[in-house]
Amino acid sequence: MTRSPPGGHLRLPLPGKRAVLMHQRSMLVCSTLLAIGLVVAAVTAMTGTYEIAPSRALAILRGAGSGTDAFLLLEQRLPRAAAAALVGAALAASGAIFQSLSRNPLGSPDLIGFTTGAASGGLVAILLFGSTSTPLIAAGTLVGGLATALATIALNRGATRVGDRLIVGGIAIAAMASAVNDFLLSRADIQAAEVAKAWQYGSLNAITWPPVALLAMALTALLPAALCCGHILRFMELGDDVAAGLGVPLTRARTAALLVGVALAGVAVATAGPIGFIALVAPQLTRRLTRAPGTVMLPTMAMGAVILLAGDLLAQRLLSPFQLPVGLVTAALGGGYLTWLLTRPDHTA
Repeated sequence: MTRSPPGGHLRLPLPGKRAVLMHQRSMLVCSTLLAIGLVVAAVTAMTGTYEIAPSRALAILRGAGSGTDAFLLLEQRLPRAAAAALVGAALAASGAIFQSLSRNPLGSPDLIGFTTGAASGGLVAILLFGSTSTPLIAAGTLVGGLATALATIALNRGATRVGDRLIVGGIAIAAMASAVNDFLLSRADIQAAEVAKAWQYGSLNAITWPPVALLAMALTALLPAALCCGHILRFMELGDDVAAGLGVPLTRARTAALLVGVALAGVAVATAGPIGFIALVAPQLTRRLTRAPGTVMLPTMAMGAVILLAGDLLAQRLLSPFQLPVGLVTAALGGGYLTWLLTRPDHTA
C-alpha cells in the first residue's frame, strides 16, 4: 500500500520501486529561477555596445555564423554568462552548507573567513609565484580555503555551541587572512599588485572557455556532493540528538559538509576572484520564497546563478562602456541586504 505524500509534496517514482519526495513550491521556485536565468543570460549575450539580433544569435548557435558577431557571442559573452551561472550556483551552495552548519543566517563563507582564506591562497599564487595560470590559482585558493577550514575546525573542537564558535572563530581568522592579503599586496611591485587587486575585487570581465571548462568539471563532482549534504543537513537542523537518533554520524557529516563547502567556495574564487555576498544572500532569499523545511539545494543554486547573472549584467551596463568588477556590484547589493537583515527583530533566528 502506497502512502500519500505529505502536504505540499509530490512523490517522484524512481527505478527499483523507490521514490523521492519533491517539495512542490520549491520545484516551482526553481523552475521560475531557471527561466529568469536563461532570459538574463540571453540579454547579456545579445545586448551591449555591440548588439546582436536574436535571429542572428540563433543562426550563430546553429553554426551558421562567423566574423565579429560569432566571436563576441561564442568567445566572450557566452563564456561570461556560463561562468556567472556556475560561480553563482557554487557560492550559493557553499553558503547554504555553512548557514546550515552554523544554524545562523550570517554563517556564510564571506563572513566567516573561508573566502578570504581562499583569496590568500590565490594571491600567493599570483604574487609570490608570478602565475596567471588558472590551475595554479585554483590550487592556491583550495589550499588557502582548506587551511582556513582546518584552523576553524581546530577552534571549534570541544565547543558545545558549534554555530556561534564557527562564526566568531571564522571572523577572527578572516581578519588575520585579510591582513596577510594586504601585506602581500604591499610588498608586490606595482604591476603585479594591480593584477592581483583586480582579481581580488571579483570579476568576470576577461573570462574565457578554458577556466569555465575547469570549473564545470569540478562542479560535476561538487554539486552532487552538495545535494547529498543538503539531504543530511536537513536532519542535522532538527538538532544533534534527533539527527544522531536517526543514524546520522554527526562528526563525519559535519566534516564532509565543511570540506564540500570549502571546495565550492575555492573553485568559485579560483575562477572569478572573491565575489562577495552571493553565498550570504541566496540561501536566505530561497528559504523565504520556497518556505520549505530545511535546506533546499537546487533552488538555492538557481538563486545564486540568477543573482550573479543579474549582477554581472548590471556591472556591464551601469557605466557602459566601462565595465565594473561584478564583485563591487554584489558587495553593494549584499550590503543593503545585510543592513535589512540586521534590522529585523528575528535576524538571529
